[in-house]
Amino acid sequence: MKIPEFLKKGDKVAIVCPASYIKGNIDTAIEILTEWGLQVVVGKSVHAQFHQFAGEDSLRAEDLQKALDAPDIKAIFAARGGYGTVRIIDEIDFSLFEKKPKWIIGFSDITVLHSHIHNNFQIASIHGQMPKSFEDSSADALTSLRNTLFGKPIDYTYKQDRFPNRSGYGEGNLIGGNLAILQSILASPSDGSYDDKILFIEDVGEAHYNLDRMLWTLKRAHKFNKLQGLIVGGFTALRDSDPAFGQRFEEIIFDKIRAFDFPVCFDFPAGHIQNNHSLVLGRKVSLEVKNKETTLKYI
Repeated sequence: MKIPEFLKKGDKVAIVCPASYIKGNIDTAIEILTEWGLQVVVGKSVHAQFHQFAGEDSLRAEDLQKALDAPDIKAIFAARGGYGTVRIIDEIDFSLFEKKPKWIIGFSDITVLHSHIHNNFQIASIHGQMPKSFEDSSADALTSLRNTLFGKPIDYTYKQDRFPNRSGYGEGNLIGGNLAILQSILASPSDGSYDDKILFIEDVGEAHYNLDRMLWTLKRAHKFNKLQGLIVGGFTALRDSDPAFGQRFEEIIFDKIRAFDFPVCFDFPAGHIQNNHSLVLGRKVSLEVKNKETTLKYI
């Protein structure tokens, strides 16, 4: 796996919007990135709107392409998620990016981009706060993003007692992101093998029955068979049906992987939450899970 160069003060970073359009502004994020010593370049898509998208597909693709190809841009932030990255991913030429990788940062719909570059070009990327979410972010989440970008230690140890973990130890490259997106790109050029990997999943706004369906899809596609570990992040703003589905989301998840023996941790501080800590997808990690404590280390 190729690791892009870490940032240093004075570096230039780009903000583009490959998915949904932005309501409001990203002034807070620009101020914070500037305080970190970075020069911020804002793409045309950040201020564009075409129905629900940040401009037409051609504009969003052009904006991302320009940032990928620019030799002076050291990192690319997706301004927000929503929906739309899958509509442009096959139009992007990654040849210059592959020769000189740079950090790509985002979560949610940006899972398409993360998975695509991991599986086609073996380049690591960052699942972390996006400019639109800076304003509501916890200080710890932004610190984790800064540390990740600038190459400082980013191992995690946390405790939770809301739902029992499954204890164990595993090692493998860290993959994953938004569950709905992972399910939607199955068998596409952006999909890849889950074998011998540590999988991270999170989601927002889904109905319980739909979580069940997506997880069954992954299970029937044999994505869980050779996993080395599962990290369950935030599952927020979930909806139940009437009558109720009958299980909490943790139970829905655990039922699908009950037959396997890899470690499983819940409530990892990442996802559609204010305390969305950064994860370097693509890097090799170790996952040590105890009943109430989890440690994630980069190898």
